[in-house]
Amino acid sequence: MSAAVLISVVVPVFNEETAIGPFVAAVQTVLNEAASGPAGPIDHEIVFVDDGSGDATAAAIRNAASDDPRVRGVLLSRNFGKEAAMTAGLAEAHGDAVIVMDVDLQDPPELVARMIDRWRAGAKVVAARRIDRSADSALKRLTAGWFYRLHNRISAIQIPENVGDFRLLDRAAVDAVNALPENRRFMKGLFAWIGFNTEFVDFRRPARETGESKFSGWRLWRFAVEGITSFSELPLVVWTYIGFTVSMLALGFAGWIIVKTLAFGIDTPGYASTLVVTLFLGGMQLLGIGVLGEYIARIYDEAKRRPPYVIAERIDGDARPVAGQTEKPAMVRPLPTGK
Repeated sequence: MSAAVLISVVVPVFNEETAIGPFVAAVQTVLNEAASGPAGPIDHEIVFVDDGSGDATAAAIRNAASDDPRVRGVLLSRNFGKEAAMTAGLAEAHGDAVIVMDVDLQDPPELVARMIDRWRAGAKVVAARRIDRSADSALKRLTAGWFYRLHNRISAIQIPENVGDFRLLDRAAVDAVNALPENRRFMKGLFAWIGFNTEFVDFRRPARETGESKFSGWRLWRFAVEGITSFSELPLVVWTYIGFTVSMLALGFAGWIIVKTLAFGIDTPGYASTLVVTLFLGGMQLLGIGVLGEYIARIYDEAKRRPPYVIAERIDGDARPVAGQTEKPAMVRPLPTGK
């Protein structure tokens, strides 16, 4: 009999106390059925990463861990954001394959068995692709489509459209992501950047079972900016061409003014047109400085070399708290010491 493979399910959560129990029950059912299937034995673990919740999410994780030793918890010291919580989960997972899921059951647990089958057949990454997003608002569907199209047009790294964080990663892919040194992490882009043989399973996205989305319009906008600035230099480079074009137009206009003055004399210049041109060029300059500032802010954050998260407590499967993180995560490389 072949040795059992270990499947880790990583679940970032934030203020989701009512969702923990239903999620564990649904996922355990699917994984227990897969474990008794003909493909071979499967062990599993569920790793919840509590991203600084302000409700009873941590208590719900403890209760789930006390009921089943295959449930573990990682409690972050504050809210670091979903990308950091996923990073922590991937670093803490022990599995031969790791599945990243949301707790709201909009990522259907039934797909897990299909993902495992594709992985056993040789796929290193199995991503869930949404073919129906009617559960999302019309505005969210529209803006998501705009983001994917814009990102893939200006970036060399192509992100599959309508593919979220719900995916299975082989241990080799997990190790590759964990080894990446950056602290500000756009995970969809990193998952695409590492490559590996990727297959897709299609599904229709259902409505949330419990709770509500934690992503406001502003957070989604910042998330989109993070994705574009993380994997494309075009917003920086384009200002060279904008500046050249404006300069050529200004030079041409200056030549036209000289010819007009020589031919027809000097007329009174218009205050309104001068003001419009000045405000337009000032606005363009401020916009360019703002784009530059977005990149400088990321350079500044990376230069500080702070870890992307801090673990306050780990909860083992027997619900006993474990001492907090005593060393930096593996993806954070220590700076050289000395003068």
